[in-house]
Amino acid sequence: MDILSITATLGAVLLVLLAGGLWIGVTLMAVGFLAIFAFSPAPAGSLMATTVWDHSWNWALTALPLFVWMGEILFRSRLSEDMFSGLAPWLDRLPGRLLHVNIVGCGVMAAVAGSSAVTCATVGRMSLPELQRRGYAENISIGTLAGSGTLGLLIPPSIMMIVYGISAQQSISRLFIAGIVPGLMIMALFMGYVMLWSLFNRDAIPAADERLPFMEKLRRSRRLIPIVILIATVIGSIYGGYATPTEAATLGVAGALLLAWTTGSLTVSTFIESLMAATRTSCMITAIILGAAFLSVGMAFLGIPMALAAWVAGLGLSPGMLLVLLTLIYIGLGCFLEGASMIVLTTTVALPMVVGAGFDPIWFGIYLILVVEMSQITPPVGFNLFVLQGMSGRDIWKVTKASAPFFCLLVVAVVLCAVFPGIVTFLPNMMLAR
Repeated sequence: MDILSITATLGAVLLVLLAGGLWIGVTLMAVGFLAIFAFSPAPAGSLMATTVWDHSWNWALTALPLFVWMGEILFRSRLSEDMFSGLAPWLDRLPGRLLHVNIVGCGVMAAVAGSSAVTCATVGRMSLPELQRRGYAENISIGTLAGSGTLGLLIPPSIMMIVYGISAQQSISRLFIAGIVPGLMIMALFMGYVMLWSLFNRDAIPAADERLPFMEKLRRSRRLIPIVILIATVIGSIYGGYATPTEAATLGVAGALLLAWTTGSLTVSTFIESLMAATRTSCMITAIILGAAFLSVGMAFLGIPMALAAWVAGLGLSPGMLLVLLTLIYIGLGCFLEGASMIVLTTTVALPMVVGAGFDPIWFGIYLILVVEMSQITPPVGFNLFVLQGMSGRDIWKVTKASAPFFCLLVVAVVLCAVFPGIVTFLPNMMLAR
């Protein structure tokens, strides 16, 4: 069989196994085993054992469960209860008023959870009923949540950055730092859109609450401020070169446990729940990484990445058109796969092409996460859409329509990062120069 037929066969097996409900990590491992066993003389069993072992003791992988656990601890604290009361007094005077709580709240939660769906669900659980009670338009309330929930993948410490860093063998510290400016830029784009929308739809925005004195604002934010300080300390320790991502994650877990204890939300039950939830999530992501690593070995033995790279090179695409093609492919994949699977499945093939086209691998990591963010609000398998459908009780197409402007703003963010790559590379390059 030629390369095209083998690739089509393996792709068909992959889709059948995924459609059958088999775990993603096991599916990737099975397809990798089939690729080597059926189409290569190499010993599939020995290669599987050595690949899994080589990738399972990667030191960078130790940061993953720790950051997940930090998010699980804070998720079970009173963060969601304090979010609205802590942010509302500071944002109520902006055009769009309390709609900005969705955006800023998701930004804060993103730095805690590292997950898009968790960010969207946590902030939405407390903000949607409150915004509805105060008379805000439902479509813009849902849209801001759907769009801002995607920040969970980009704002460090992001689980997807760890996954990409391990898959692409790039510095996780530099990826974390590279995500800061794009994350803030997307928040600014969302907030700017809400301000403009509110100016043209004044009737959809209720009147502002009474102005509070500064000390009262601080009092209402008293439980939110320590969490923001903890996040800044974790990221600052990495940026300042005082800690590796694993050491910073350890600091984050200790700080999260201390905050949960001081607020009275740390019990034996919540401790065990957070630990078990972090274990399940980490094992799931690790299984995907190991499965994808073995599948990459299988594809390399068959020469599939080189054949695909040669095919793309034969198209004679400019660097810009290559990005357009990859963006369309990723958006299509995002309709059927979740973020971690997309990243580990495609990095081996896509990274050599974009590096050959002159793009920085750190920049490509942030671009890739941005595109994966877009897939979180594209039907039929946009996780944020399902989360908001369940919370709002509206049909999936109404939620998709409300999310459309924010999908377009994410496209704008991708274009800005492509035209001005310094948005992504400025801070990590500064860190490298120190």
